[in-house]
Amino acid sequence: MSTVLDVVSAVLLLSGVALAVIAGLGLVRLPDVFSRMHAATKPATLGLVLVLLGAALRVEDGSDAATLLLVGAFQFLTAPVGAHIIGRSAYRAGAGALDDLVVDELRERDPS
Repeated sequence: MSTVLDVVSAVLLLSGVALAVIAGLGLVRLPDVFSRMHAATKPATLGLVLVLLGAALRVEDGSDAATLLLVGAFQFLTAPVGAHIIGRSAYRAGAGALDDLVVDELRERDPS
């Protein structure tokens, strides 16, 4: 049973690290703030959760595993809020590829 647990933990850890590396590459390579915002939140959050699950399988104490799972829950709560604030700030500052937006729900409407 320990061998199976080791393999599952290793797969989770390596998958999480791969997603974190992809997120880092996305931050460097993507062209505008909105694309980078996506790369900073989605794969990085999932990568962290996979690493935390892999680590939770390896710890002996249940309270340590619960702490790791709380860290993952906190990440899932704060990352989307932070990304939303960054996106709103970038939009208001005029940063990013605003001309490429198909639907612009934040643009002020013309009263006439």
